[in-house]
Amino acid sequence: MASCAVCGKKMTIGNNVSHANNKTKRQIMPNLQRMRIITKSGTKRLYVCTRCLRSGVVKKAV
Repeated sequence: MASCAVCGKKMTIGNNVSHANNKTKRQIMPNLQRMRIITKSGTKRLYVCTRCLRSGVVKKAV
């Protein structure tokens, strides 16, 4: 599974909890986008989470 190249966010494990309080495992996936971003070594195509895109941590390559 891919993870965010900037913050390292990746899949986490949790529980689905029903109304009867039955618990089954579930996977919580981050919203990752494969973007062309500008890095120190040039333009690269990496997986970046939408939180990093929205907050302006990542500079998108045009």
